[in-house]
Amino acid sequence: MKYKRILLKLSGEALMGEQQYGIDSDRLMQYSQEIKEVAALGVEVAVVIGGGNIFRGVQAEQVGLDRVQGDYMGMLATVINSMALQSALEKLGVYTRLLSGLNIQQVCEPYIRRRAVRHLEKGRVVIFGAGTGNPYFTTDSAASLRAIEIEADVVLKGTRVDGIYSADPEKDPNAIFYSSISFKDVFEKGLNVMDMTAFTLCKENGLPIIVFDMNTAGNLKRLVQGEKIGTLVTMEDLPESVEEIQASESARSTNRN
Repeated sequence: MKYKRILLKLSGEALMGEQQYGIDSDRLMQYSQEIKEVAALGVEVAVVIGGGNIFRGVQAEQVGLDRVQGDYMGMLATVINSMALQSALEKLGVYTRLLSGLNIQQVCEPYIRRRAVRHLEKGRVVIFGAGTGNPYFTTDSAASLRAIEIEADVVLKGTRVDGIYSADPEKDPNAIFYSSISFKDVFEKGLNVMDMTAFTLCKENGLPIIVFDMNTAGNLKRLVQGEKIGTLVTMEDLPESVEEIQASESARSTNRN
């Protein structure tokens, strides 16, 4: 197995599916099935999920609310999503634990690093809710921080695109796809992978990031088994063979058509 312990970062918006708000049950069950299959391989899985499908802290100031208050509201939104994911996983027979950066003892265990690691060692899927428990920090930052604390092998950022491009591929058909890229090049090219705090945490701790399409069935499983999917961000660029580049571009052109 390529990775023994992973931190999967999911956006809250992804849970909306085709809806404009809230949680799409089909998308929720799809993600849960993907996680179940990976856990069944013996991979230790931790998950951080955003809350943008319900409320984002940065929206607070736009409607006249205090930013700190808004951030706490956003944290509670992540707890709602985490509870939904936990319920869906347990419906599939997966043992889980939900640990929160805020004290909500009726529904979550408080986050304690040693306890989280122990749950992972016992084969339970660990879901981290409420971000870092502090305002002004995104769930991307929470994902990076928790991944470092539990000594994960990699941060897997599940998105709706198949990796990192030089521009938005949904707007620019000439955007260049990167199968691998260094932290340095991401900084220099101004590419949007994670917020700067989260990205810097990974860079300074040598924690690789893979950005991939979570909505394609089987991607998560193939990725942890070592298949080259998405974009790998590491300390140094990994050279590709000409054959690999041509095959990658050919597959991507086919998908676009």
